Amino acid sequence: MDPALQLIVGYNFLEGLLFAAVAIAGVVGAIMAATVREDAFTAGDRQGKWVWVAIMAASAFVVMTRFPFLSWAGMVAIGVYWFDVRPQLRNILSGNYGW
Repeated sequence: MDPALQLIVGYNFLEGLLFAAVAIAGVVGAIMAATVREDAFTAGDRQGKWVWVAIMAASAFVVMTRFPFLSWAGMVAIGVYWFDVRPQLRNILSGNYGW
């Protein structure tokens, strides 16, 4: 096999792994958002519980199907939940209300 073709196949494989990992993170995030109390979202001044579940599920779907532009938007939404919303919800539920 041509080395350039091997490089392209390897890149496509790694890209597929990345998309699959982010989609799995979206599914896990949707499940975790569904298990959090509703009042934690309102206490954190966030969208409602089921809105976040829908955002995470829809984002996981578009990342799995690899729609050209929507998959990147889905990755951003999944990242926002994991790195912004979820830590704040964990702090609220554990009683840490500091700045």
